[in-house]
Amino acid sequence: MHIAIAGNIGSGKSTLTRLLARHYGWKPHYEQVAHNPYLEDYYRDIKRWSFPLEVFYLKERFKDLLQLQKQQEDIVQDRSIYEGVYVFTANNHDLGNLDDRDFETYMELFEDMTDVVRYPDLMVYLRCSVGHIEKRGRSYEEQMPLRYLESLNRRYEDFITKQYQGRVLIIEADELDFLANPSDLGFITDKIDRELFGLFPDK
Repeated sequence: MHIAIAGNIGSGKSTLTRLLARHYGWKPHYEQVAHNPYLEDYYRDIKRWSFPLEVFYLKERFKDLLQLQKQQEDIVQDRSIYEGVYVFTANNHDLGNLDDRDFETYMELFEDMTDVVRYPDLMVYLRCSVGHIEKRGRSYEEQMPLRYLESLNRRYEDFITKQYQGRVLIIEADELDFLANPSDLGFITDKIDRELFGLFPDK
């Protein structure tokens, strides 16, 4: 079984991945993209190096996904290749860092790659407002421009509701603190159980 956790920066993806792994006995998997050899060039000239930088990340995430799907263990994954493409690379294109020709070539490559792999059995999307992210108060998130986080939120909504074709469970996360409150974590696991195993039917 392959479960993916999706959500904006600061939504709690890594925390939920760890808690679900402990609750269900699943193996947690965190993104392990190698150091990108284009990174220094990218920061010197973003528009010139965006395409090779994004293709390198795509290649590494695809290799990672192939390895995941060969494993016999149940996996819960923090961020999938799909949001890397539909949210972050698409946002880079929106910002003008990838021109239309490069982005179309990139998307064709991505679609050819993902034709040979399966969607996760379930994607759990932590939907939260930018205000919720701000309340978490993590230092690296506080340094990010509000407009950037808002643009990612819009991209996530488009990704989840219009582009992604796999099975999705949307969790409204603004009022949840699943790290501090076991009942909030239980609320999420009940929903996952219902989706995966048909337990706790709605009355």
